[in-house]
Order: sequence, then C-alpha cells, then structure tokens
Amino acid sequence: MKNKSAPLAERMRPRNLDEMVGQREVLGEGTPFRKALDAGSLPSILFWGPPGSGKTSVARLMADLGGYHFIPLSAVTAGVKE
Repeated sequence: MKNKSAPLAERMRPRNLDEMVGQREVLGEGTPFRKALDAGSLPSILFWGPPGSGKTSVARLMADLGGYHFIPLSAVTAGVKE
C-alpha cells in the first residue's frame, strides 16, 4: 500500500507499464521499447514533453523493471533557466 501522507501525484503514479495511460504504441507489449526493456538492453533515452505527461513515471518504471539506478532531475529545482 502506498503512503497516505505522500503527495497525490506520487500516490497515483503507475506501478507498472500496463497502468500507464496513453502511449500504447510505444509502451505496449511487443513494441521495440518493451522488447529492449525486457532484454535489459535499453539505450540512453531523453524524455521531452509538457509537465504531467508521464516522463518521470516512465523513467521510474524503466529503472524499477530493468534494475537501473534512477536519479530524478528537474530543471525547475536544478536552477536551469529557459
């Protein structure tokens, strides 16, 4: 069970790729992305998109499922200017 005191966004974050909404053509079973993830051979990936589109959720799931180390970085909190 997820921590009830955690922020709503954290509590609602998908726990596996099947819980992700949208992007079925990229994240669905049998896609090149899923095959690479299942084989443990993911290349470097750069996510780009508007806030709330699932970039961090997918990156966290990739790390969890592939046994990768995940270090979140936000341009907002890192002080990167536009």
